[in-house]
This record gives sequence, C-alpha cells and structure tokens, in this order.
Amino acid sequence: MLSALDDARLSDITSSEASLRRFLHGLPGVDQVGAEARAAMLATRSIKTTAKQFAIDLAISMIDLTTLEGQDTPGKVRALCAKALRPDPSDRSVPRVAAVCVYPDLVATAKEALGAGSDVKVASVATGFPSGRTSLAVKEADTRDAVAAGADEVDMVIDRGAFLAGRYGQVFDEIVAVKQACARAHGANDDGAGAHLKVILETGELATYDNVRRASWLAMLAGADFIKTSTGKVVPAATLPVTLVMLEAVRDFRDAIGRQVGVKPAGGIRTSKDAIRYLVLVNETAGEDWLDPDWFRLGASSLLNDLLMQRQKMLTGRYAGPDYFTLD
Repeated sequence: MLSALDDARLSDITSSEASLRRFLHGLPGVDQVGAEARAAMLATRSIKTTAKQFAIDLAISMIDLTTLEGQDTPGKVRALCAKALRPDPSDRSVPRVAAVCVYPDLVATAKEALGAGSDVKVASVATGFPSGRTSLAVKEADTRDAVAAGADEVDMVIDRGAFLAGRYGQVFDEIVAVKQACARAHGANDDGAGAHLKVILETGELATYDNVRRASWLAMLAGADFIKTSTGKVVPAATLPVTLVMLEAVRDFRDAIGRQVGVKPAGGIRTSKDAIRYLVLVNETAGEDWLDPDWFRLGASSLLNDLLMQRQKMLTGRYAGPDYFTLD
C-alpha cells in the first residue's frame, strides 16, 4: 500500500512526463505467481443456497448488457433495452441490469427505448473504439456526441501504443481531456454531473501485471470513474488475476487519495460460476464497499441468460432451456 498523498504531492506527480514515469515505475511490483495463485484459490470458493441466490441477483444488477457489432441495428438495441428492463418477463422479482452499452450512433435509440427517468444507464464506447488510435480532437468530438445523445457513461479506450512506448503524459492528457468532454457535453443527464468515464486499459495487450497496475493508477490519477479491463475484441480479455491487480489498485488508490473508483471486467465472462468468482474476488480484495453496481460492473452479452437459468433452477428445481429466454 502507498501512504496518503496530499494535493501538492498529486500535483507534483502529474506535472510532467518525467514525474509521472517516476511515480508509476516506483509502484510496488506485482508478484505474478502470488497473484495467479491467490486468484485461483479464490475461484475455488463455494457459495450455497441463499448466499448463491443473493450473488446471482447482485451479478444481474451489475451487468452492462452489451452489443458492439458492426451489424447492430436500432431494432436489436431496442430488444436489448427491453431485456435490460425486464430480464425475465415472467418474473418481476428479477432485478434490472445496470446499463446497456452501445456504439455512439445508437445512444439516442437506447435512451428512447429505456424511457425517461430509467434507472438503467446508457453506456457508450467512444474515442476510437476499439483501437484508441485517433486524434484527440476526434476522441473529444466522439465523446461530446455520445453524451449529447444521452449517454450516462462513456467507455474510453486508451492508446496502448502510446502507453507501451512510455508516453504516459500523452495517455494522461487524453484521459483528462475526455473527462472534460464528458462534463462539457452534459445536457442529457439529470444529475448535473455529466457522464461517468470508464477507462478501458485493454489488459490483454499490456503484457505484464506491472503494466496493468501502472495503467490503472495512470487512469485514476487522470480522473477515471471506473477502470475497465477490455474491449472484448482482444484475447485474453478479462481474467481473474488481472482483475485482482486492478482491484488492489482501486483499494490502494482510495487509501492514498481518498477517492473511490469502480472496476469493470469485460469480455469472456459467460457463466454464473464466472460471475460469482468475480464477486468473491471483489469481496476478498477490495471489500464490501465495491459490491455495488455503482462500483463494480460486469461487461457481458451472453452472461445474463446463464444467470437467469441458474436463478430459475434454484427457485423451481428445474433448468429452462437456453431458448426459454430471449437471445442477447
């Protein structure tokens, strides 16, 4: 853990490329063997009966129900929004998901389909998703357009090439600028705070756990509201050890800075067992404060149906076929 950092120290850390590099490379290194062993051990934890029922409902409430395909249509997004609002139309006790995540040009469609005042958020990828390799002006414009159309959250992808080349200042400045664009674009949100910013690290391209820790801290220092593992377009996407490192980072960041940041693993999370493993990881690493949709999300498309199947099995003693629920 790091000691508390005051405003003057923070200002010094972010004042130049050199000071950012000194700080990021001065972070404690990640014990690769230890991180992987701990994640594997926590994955064996068993949850039964009422605790499992609670975990399934909690996981449903944390889902960012996602469609990010070139073939996405307004009709598909409207169907996705209907499922977000009523995951199982036959059972009103099933919680709503946290958000739907779509491309910027479909934000207005999603917002309309969810209805005014909906507690299901609209998230939108922006900033040259999934590569992150566009000009800053394009990234800012993309963000402003998404939030003006009604996006409550923006999922920004960092330029991994810049990060891996050690251009930390460039990555920091781009995150700061996009965060400001989220605020400037405010108008469609009701809380007066603009859109929340989730920063996608694309951990599958960062090569080492040390880089994951550095990228996590860089994003948080720049103002990220959430740090997110992946676009879902790169393999590997979310993994338990990577998420463990990110959860340690947000825990230590809050201890040092006093600001809580959320975590979103995304990509490859398909089963109820997967989801529950992530919830155990959150509880044992960051703590109960993060066991809330405001602070932890699961980016997924096919996960919801498996959670619904497991939920129905616990309630009725029988499995429904996969075709019982609408396709994601």
